[in-house]
Amino acid sequence: MGLLGCKETRKRELRRFFVDRIEERNGLCVITGPEARHMTRVLRMEPGDSLVLMDGGGKRFQARIESVAPKHVQVILQESLPSLPPSPIKITLCQALLKSRPMDYLIQKTSELGVDSIFPFTSKRTVVRLTDERMENKIRHWRQIALNAAKQSGRPAPAEIAAPAPLGELLERWRNEDCLKFILWEQEEAKDLKSLLNQPPWRARVIGVVGPEGGFDRQEIKAALDAGFISISLGQRVLRSETAAAALIAILQYECGDLSPIGAQIRYP
Repeated sequence: MGLLGCKETRKRELRRFFVDRIEERNGLCVITGPEARHMTRVLRMEPGDSLVLMDGGGKRFQARIESVAPKHVQVILQESLPSLPPSPIKITLCQALLKSRPMDYLIQKTSELGVDSIFPFTSKRTVVRLTDERMENKIRHWRQIALNAAKQSGRPAPAEIAAPAPLGELLERWRNEDCLKFILWEQEEAKDLKSLLNQPPWRARVIGVVGPEGGFDRQEIKAALDAGFISISLGQRVLRSETAAAALIAILQYECGDLSPIGAQIRYP
């Protein structure tokens, strides 16, 4: 056990890198683009350094750098690592646009916690408004944060980050979706997340909507209810939007997903 335990611990401590697809040629793989630049210019990695290479298809290899060039890094694929098991729950977070730092924090932490996709939206009380040019830059920035969070937490693929859209458009998108759908509302007094999760039937997919700092107005809540969403509260504390989103994902993962006690995960139909 000692040798195996040390070996597994050593693998977990290696830096992780993502590529779109691991293409093996004679036991070698070439890494290009941002990951190669990060390896060479930021981390100053050199031939002989070890790493874990992953792709969006779930492949994972322990690898060693063979050579470094200005625009690419060639690695030796030493050992195929077991694929990480899929999460028993698929979580979509619809999040009102926030200012830069809170939004970055939200994407980082919910990505580490295992959210599958994040759909930013605008609503009546959303303060942040983006031009087309700024939106493209923001999406690129958010996706990089999600990628870094995936490497940090060891998840098999980064969270998907969608382009911002109006709240009404997102509600219509999932109007007929057969899954657990809810919207957080600070004025909800009858339903909370705990009681909702204790009610069958369970679903393998959850869609949660978190509003801006100013919250939702009653017309937006009504539109959500009309689209099949359930209005719930997280309790008596008044949380910042980014805190509410992180707490929401953590609770869902603990009750139903990857943060559940070992062996106690709920298995969905």
